[in-house]
Amino acid sequence: MYKILLGTVLLIFLLNSCANKGKVQKPNIIFIMSDDHTSQAFGIYGSRLAHLNPTPTLDKIAREGIIFDNAFCNNSICTPSRASIITGQYPQTNGVLDLDGNIPPEKQFLPIEMKKLGYQTAMVGKWHLKQEPAAFDFYTVLPGQGKYYNPDFRVRGENNWPENIIQMTGHSSDCITDISLDWIKNKRDKSKPFFMMHHYKAPHDMFKFAERYSNYLEDTYIPEPASMYYRGNNGSVATRGENDVLIQKIGSSIGHRNVIRNMGMHMGIDPNIPDPEYTHLAYQEYLKRYLRCVKGVDDNLERLFAYLKEEGILDKTIIIYTGDQGFYLGEHDFIDKRWMYEESMRMPFFVRYPEKIEAGIRTDAIINNTDYAPTIIELAGGTVPDYMQGKSFKTILETGEEPEGWQQSTYYRYWMHMAHRHANPAHFGIRTKNYKLIFFYGKFWKDFGDGQNKESRRNNYDFETPAAWEFYDLKKDPMEMQNEYANPEYAKIIAQIKNELTEKRRELNEEDTNFPHIQEVIDAHWDD
Repeated sequence: MYKILLGTVLLIFLLNSCANKGKVQKPNIIFIMSDDHTSQAFGIYGSRLAHLNPTPTLDKIAREGIIFDNAFCNNSICTPSRASIITGQYPQTNGVLDLDGNIPPEKQFLPIEMKKLGYQTAMVGKWHLKQEPAAFDFYTVLPGQGKYYNPDFRVRGENNWPENIIQMTGHSSDCITDISLDWIKNKRDKSKPFFMMHHYKAPHDMFKFAERYSNYLEDTYIPEPASMYYRGNNGSVATRGENDVLIQKIGSSIGHRNVIRNMGMHMGIDPNIPDPEYTHLAYQEYLKRYLRCVKGVDDNLERLFAYLKEEGILDKTIIIYTGDQGFYLGEHDFIDKRWMYEESMRMPFFVRYPEKIEAGIRTDAIINNTDYAPTIIELAGGTVPDYMQGKSFKTILETGEEPEGWQQSTYYRYWMHMAHRHANPAHFGIRTKNYKLIFFYGKFWKDFGDGQNKESRRNNYDFETPAAWEFYDLKKDPMEMQNEYANPEYAKIIAQIKNELTEKRRELNEEDTNFPHIQEVIDAHWDD
């Protein structure tokens, strides 16, 4: 009897072992996103700041995987960009056009789909989509933008959202990393693969860095972009006004140009100092504060990656890093984002997963933030649902090559006309690998009423701006210094790209059939 029992136990063990060997272990996935971390503030993207080595940890991770040079957002502002990432949809489809938008739990599609695939899900850090991130198994998120120091976090608890609050002591980047590490170490179900969205508040303005970085770059000269002092023929009547009459009101600046909002005001520079010295002083202080916030992110990720390596799961985990959009670091004398110009529209994006992604790959394939959710779902072994508009680029990750028929352009739309004293006119457009075409229509998308947009009204920013087209040859003019729209040499290619823009707007449900006052401007100026 003993021998029979022993034989049975051994047989069961062997059968289980064989079953486990045949079972494919799904990778963990960590999607890391920092707020306003622009591609200029990395080593790997080769900007004027690269020699400062601002991101050694992230550069190492990027070089061990694939780096995307043409990753873009479809709307360069926090809430709409995050909405597209979580839904895999464009703004008019997911309903989030501006900072007032929200994503309810039933539309938090990415964690919903990941749970169907057997993943335990977690959301930590900046959420910014208003409603409870209830589709996640675990969450600890900042209220709105959150605080840099001693931040509060909203958590799941006995009370209804958003009443369950915990407070932590320290800098937000440290706190967010602590929360994620604690969940990975102590709180997750280790029998399941996990999908975590790990989102930093930094380096969003007002660039409050941890005290330990106070001396970082203190005596270093930060290289300045030439376009901060000379904008060339960037822009149009839509962004500068006839004979530049609007340049003091459109686009918040580094120096004195914008009289309502400029970085010198935020950096405490004496307003009596004339330009260009005022611009120089403001820029140097701004960049040092910004890069100190970036340093805090990079150092905290070194902690996170070190733990994953110590636990033996780093190489079993897909590491994805991005920013929620680009950001201006003085180029064209701009601050903030919102514009369809390169520094604002471009997102850093790279992925490390040694099991499937070869190290040292670089690609110029065009992707955008609606493509992230479909790709993550396919990496997890799922099928992209029909309701998502984005396309999976899993094949590109694994081969470094664009599959046949891959998209050759990307669509962009900024809706928040002249908002928040940054004062960017509403516009939309299309970017290919070689060209960019933008139409500024210069109108509010809805009637805000007396209670909305008070800041703009108070500062006399509540006005429509001229309509105009801009066109840039990105191969000849990567810094977008020369608007070539009126150049007859480009007439044929502009006509072709306009047709592509029309088709893309139709295909993506991004037309203006619900906004006749905007469509009227489009019709009146389409053939200008």
